[in-house]
Amino acid sequence: MLKTTVVAAAALLSLTQFSRASSDGAWNALFAKVNGTCIGQSRMVSPEATGPVVFDDTAGKIAILLREKSRKSQKTINLICLYDKKSGKASIAEYQWLGQ
Repeated sequence: MLKTTVVAAAALLSLTQFSRASSDGAWNALFAKVNGTCIGQSRMVSPEATGPVVFDDTAGKIAILLREKSRKSQKTINLICLYDKKSGKASIAEYQWLGQ
């Protein structure tokens, strides 16, 4: 009985490892797509980007903040990109910190 339980537990753990690895790969692929879409739409040359902010499934959105110093005016430009997981489309808007 103990041997069967140990074998079953080991098998379950090994399957969990594979499904998690697959899931991590899928998330990484999605984040790469989000970054590419957002940076492409931003028309920024070499922006700094935050890590993705993933909203729950009811919202279905991923947000990324982008910033880059303008070459002309040396002003920092801050953009927020909101990516829709279902449609694959992104919306971008400029934002400013309060008090600045």
